[in-house]
Amino acid sequence: MPGERPVADARRRRFEHLASEVYEPLQRYVRRRVDPDSVDDVVSETMTTLWRRLDDVPTNAKLPWAYAVARRHVANHRRAGLRHLRLVRRAQAEPRPLPASGTPLDAELHTALAGLDEQDRELLHLWAWEQLEPAEIAVVLGLTPNAVSIRLHRAKKKLSENLEAARKNEMLSGHTHHEKEERS
Repeated sequence: MPGERPVADARRRRFEHLASEVYEPLQRYVRRRVDPDSVDDVVSETMTTLWRRLDDVPTNAKLPWAYAVARRHVANHRRAGLRHLRLVRRAQAEPRPLPASGTPLDAELHTALAGLDEQDRELLHLWAWEQLEPAEIAVVLGLTPNAVSIRLHRAKKKLSENLEAARKNEMLSGHTHHEKEERS
């Protein structure tokens, strides 16, 4: 058909523009959530969905919408991995270790984050690492901006309490991180 080519070209250009805006942030988002060997697969699945649903992408919230799509692919990837793990070794599933820390504060922060539930960690990651506003986080999580603001406030408070508890435990043990480093 004579009119199909210009439509296809326009669609391709729209997708290329979208991809140029969201590809790198999506890679960072996915890299923080899946093992390094799976990043390209999850990003590829996300980009394929963005292509298929190009007409559904809101012009004023492209990146949060893309994060929402990636979040579902990450969840699918995790479920598939869990099914595989159960088939291979039902009794030997171990939690993924926290990333190696560079400073004592990193270790405290990772410990404090590990003490939060999955939803609170995801909220804080989207806010701190992805630097999204509550309205954008709402798009990713499928919540209202008001609900996100309330949950984010509570998650920050819980994280602060966990950090304080970690510091108190450190003080009760009678050692500071600096003292431990000097003995090493």
